Amino acid sequence: MGNVRKIPRHLQKYVVDQQYEKYTPIDHAVWRYVMRQNHNYLKNTAHQAYVGGLKSSGISVEKIPNVIDMNKALEPFGWGAANIDGFIPGVIFFDFQAHGILPIASDIRKLENIQYTPAPDIIHEAAGHAPILCEEKFSEYVKLFGQIGSKALATNEEHELFEAVRTYSNLLESGTATNEEIEEAKAVFEEKQSAVTELSEAEQISRLYWWTVEYGLIGSVDHPQIYGAGLLSSVSEGRSSLTDSVKKIPFDLQTVIETGFDITKPQPQLFVCDSFDQLIDAVIEFSKTMAFKVGGTKGLDKALRSNHTATIQYSSGLQLTGTLRNILKDDKGEAIYIQTEGPSALSFQNTELPGHGKAAHQDGFGAPIGKIANSQKSLEEMSDEDLKAIGIELGKESVILYENGVKVAGTPLHFYRKDGKLLLISLGNCTVTFGNQTLFHHDWGTYDLAVGNCITSVFAGAADSEQFYGDLEEVETKPLGKRELSLLEQLYGKVRSIRENKVNNVEEVLEEVIEKLTTAFKEDWLLRIEVMEILVKQNLLPEKQLLLKKQLEDIKQLHEEYPILIERGLMLTGY
Repeated sequence: MGNVRKIPRHLQKYVVDQQYEKYTPIDHAVWRYVMRQNHNYLKNTAHQAYVGGLKSSGISVEKIPNVIDMNKALEPFGWGAANIDGFIPGVIFFDFQAHGILPIASDIRKLENIQYTPAPDIIHEAAGHAPILCEEKFSEYVKLFGQIGSKALATNEEHELFEAVRTYSNLLESGTATNEEIEEAKAVFEEKQSAVTELSEAEQISRLYWWTVEYGLIGSVDHPQIYGAGLLSSVSEGRSSLTDSVKKIPFDLQTVIETGFDITKPQPQLFVCDSFDQLIDAVIEFSKTMAFKVGGTKGLDKALRSNHTATIQYSSGLQLTGTLRNILKDDKGEAIYIQTEGPSALSFQNTELPGHGKAAHQDGFGAPIGKIANSQKSLEEMSDEDLKAIGIELGKESVILYENGVKVAGTPLHFYRKDGKLLLISLGNCTVTFGNQTLFHHDWGTYDLAVGNCITSVFAGAADSEQFYGDLEEVETKPLGKRELSLLEQLYGKVRSIRENKVNNVEEVLEEVIEKLTTAFKEDWLLRIEVMEILVKQNLLPEKQLLLKKQLEDIKQLHEEYPILIERGLMLTGY
């Protein structure tokens, strides 16, 4: 991958090799058509950072960018770029951005999807996202958003919907899927979509991201400029966004998070912020409602609903990472005992505690929450003397009774402190009960009692990601087999060679290309536009220009999108 900017180990599993040689001459032609159209339109309508940002981020209009080159070009702006494997979960996408890395899916849309594709592609990810990152305030917003967004908790139904969307979009873009497969994937996607009935913090923050980073406008409602990546990378939506057909609404945090979106359709309305500072204030404001700031039973409930890895932080600073399976509550509905399932780990200040990783707690972790009875002082604040005074002593049978009724009886083996706070008490021969329920039995081994009066923070993912996810397998990049170019791809390649001044007998080659197009490829419009551009620019073969113009008029009748695509293409040839 070359010298990719500081990618943390837990994110490296999503990084793949771009395999630049996989792009065909048709792929480069699709890139060039979209970029020429967008550049021509956006140079006057996008945020002023756009045109300079394209160049600064290592992007050329002429050919698909190499992500290694982009990574080097973005370094002075505090960013890097990494090639990733298509769709990745939102939390992971935000995590990349929090670390100043722009994740780029390397696939490029097919010619038949040239206007728009719901699947991530390099036009959107590179030419859409990178240019405005060179603007300092926007860059600050995206990084801050990454740090906050990566903590957002989704529901289990949303996780399942994400997988269904990924499958459906990839089949639509693959070109090899049968109608039956596509219909089946669509049915699963619709079923999973209807199962999502709750507006999670992950969904709310993804709406904020969608209506700003993806589809944002800036300035005044009457004279907005484009900065959203979805608008900067779509031939059709970028243009329509500034017309009266799309409603413009002044940016307002509450309205934005109440407004859903459909990735498969053009947006009926867009939000206009007055500055990137307004967005920074908004994401900070939203974060105050999130479980990582609120904690408590409310935060725990969100983690339970997510059914995915989350981190629960106690007032002592102890962090428990795992999949929350159960919350025991008192008669007021407050959490008094929590239980994770599967591999769990304990950390402090996002660093795993020695001996308390997944191997030590592979079957889950149970822990009470609350104050101990008959003590003014919190357990987390107690010294060894304080503990001894209430009958908690190393090597001696002790009973720790909580105000909420949870009872821990066993022999303390070790007190674990950090920064003067008691985090853990390891107990042998320990039984934990609540009324007549047994929460931990002494036959199960040593009991590590998590210490803390309350839960101060709950967030998605692991406290120490490097350790917790360190054993995950990386995505394998399948080696490219040698593939012969099709005849049409070879013709595109010849025209590209002419444009790059690699051909001496230009007229002869163009006549050959036009003849093949006329006899074998009656429906291809893009290569005809490319040929026409060279003929007009170099003032060659006027009769062939007329022939191509006539053929393009005929091709316009074949598809409803062709007239506009062809007209816009011809306009830039100077014909």
